Amino acid sequence: MAYIKYKELTKYFNFNKEIDKDNLPGYVTDYLKKGEVVIKAYKTTRDKGIFTNERMILFDVNPISNNKKIHIIPYSSISSGAIMFKKISAAILLSFDSGYQLKLNFVRMNAKDKTELRKLYTYIFENK
Repeated sequence: MAYIKYKELTKYFNFNKEIDKDNLPGYVTDYLKKGEVVIKAYKTTRDKGIFTNERMILFDVNPISNNKKIHIIPYSSISSGAIMFKKISAAILLSFDSGYQLKLNFVRMNAKDKTELRKLYTYIFENK
């Protein structure tokens, strides 16, 4: 993670599993707007990433303090992005209008998982 003047410059998540979008916990669905549709949902050991038809909602749990930070990011605020594929992983790199950068790592992926991730990436940029 990079820092500038002790301020976090790039945040990253390491998603390792897709989760059932129809059985999300209540604390996750509480952040959905009426009529908002969940496209994909992923998790890390502690964090969750929800991708809807309008925005992404990222639940960031600090492993030391157990504090939770919820990032709600409309796709319209994304200024640029890239998707990167490796042998068993992939990453979506995003830059926002504010200058904030975000890296979403997806680990332990097979060919089908990568195809689904490519579809999600395309969806995000078609709907921003």
